[in-house]
Amino acid sequence: QVQLVESGGELVQAGGSLRLSCAASGRTPFNTYAMAWFRQAQGKERKFVAAIDWNGYRTTYIDSVKGRFTISRDNTKNTLYLQMNNLKPEDTAVYFCAAGGSTYPPSKYDYWGQGTQVTVSS
Repeated sequence: QVQLVESGGELVQAGGSLRLSCAASGRTPFNTYAMAWFRQAQGKERKFVAAIDWNGYRTTYIDSVKGRFTISRDNTKNTLYLQMNNLKPEDTAVYFCAAGGSTYPPSKYDYWGQGTQVTVSS
């Protein structure tokens, strides 16, 4: 099992930047999980944003964030990151980190954090 705690969300103006963090803890080593970020805008379904494999060698993004967001991880610190640049109002959402299984990209995500709110003002 793994416990996930996100942080870093806040109110920012359009064009600004934020870095989200997701701290992992638990008995299973962090580097055995592929990780991902999802987001959920108010009144909408939770959607995939980006994923990263166990060692950080492979990453996947949705088209709308390519070139603006960067997912990364530091396995020595058991932490996942999402660097978000050139933020747009449509990026406003609660952002969740998730831990997946033994395939990449994971077919399912077994563990989720509680989320952190990102609000981008125009």
